[in-house]
Amino acid sequence: MVNYVALKAELDSCKNPLFFFHDDTDGLCSFLQFYKYKKEGHWTIVKSRPHIDENFLRRVEEYDPGKIFVLDIAEIEQDFIDKAKRPIIWVDHHEPPECEGVKRFNPRLDTPPQNIPTTLLCYNALENDSFAQEIQWIAMVGTVADWHIPEWKDIFCQRYPDLLDKKITRPEVALFESQVGKLARIFQFVTKGPMPDVKKNIAALLKIKDPYEILHQTTETGAYLSRRFAPINKQYEELWKELQQCIGKDKFIVFTYSENKTSFTAELATEAIYRNPEKIVVVCREKSGEMRCSLRSSGVQILPLIKKALVGIQGYGGGHEYACGAGIKKEDFERFLVNIREQL
Repeated sequence: MVNYVALKAELDSCKNPLFFFHDDTDGLCSFLQFYKYKKEGHWTIVKSRPHIDENFLRRVEEYDPGKIFVLDIAEIEQDFIDKAKRPIIWVDHHEPPECEGVKRFNPRLDTPPQNIPTTLLCYNALENDSFAQEIQWIAMVGTVADWHIPEWKDIFCQRYPDLLDKKITRPEVALFESQVGKLARIFQFVTKGPMPDVKKNIAALLKIKDPYEILHQTTETGAYLSRRFAPINKQYEELWKELQQCIGKDKFIVFTYSENKTSFTAELATEAIYRNPEKIVVVCREKSGEMRCSLRSSGVQILPLIKKALVGIQGYGGGHEYACGAGIKKEDFERFLVNIREQL
């Protein structure tokens, strides 16, 4: 079982931490909770593939952290671990790869293995602290965004009945039919775009004290985030309309778009499977000769299919049982799809 007391102790006992976190809502909310609690340190958002390699060592040299916290990142290369020469605290819920020299807090290592979003792992570490009430809404946003409902949902609903109806018990319904879900989309979309804008958006989120600052624009910071969200959401809605044209009688929904548009592969795939649970969804953005994909399923475990479909293919992939990411060379993409179909 994940040792939440030990995880909090790692956070309490460090000076000048450096946080690496994935650029999805789960990773972002994990970071927001820890940084708001610690009130010090530096951070780097890991865009696109959740992977830490030697390229990130320059951040370690620049910030000279006491410890490194890696949040919601599926892979860390051994060379990075060896050369960082700092304690690395890895909080994650993906299938754990082999590596040495890190302290892992991963429910996949439990017996039996569990899938608990990183946001909830971070909140559980802080839950017994009086500070936890201040970040509970952030914990709910990140947890729901990763298709999970925490055990304390009823307490949250009493406190924020307008954000989440207590009758909602399924995370996918909460994500698409509640104000918590709207916040999850705002959090996700303000990590899109040029890095200078993303940094400003995350700095603004760190100043937010309650969800209504954003939803009702009760402060200038909340209004700023709302303004940043609107044009990005418009881009998403345009792509969503295009995707809907690809839905037919086929078991698969396959939608591709070009790199000159903002990346929404994970978000599009997630909404598509929610609205079409009988399908298998493959959404891909073509970039630099590679098809960068998000795959979703409700009834068929997609992770083992991907692993087998990648045999003999130029590409990589991984994730969760029903939600995965993959990168496939453009010339091998059709073969990859055929390999998945043949397994079905």
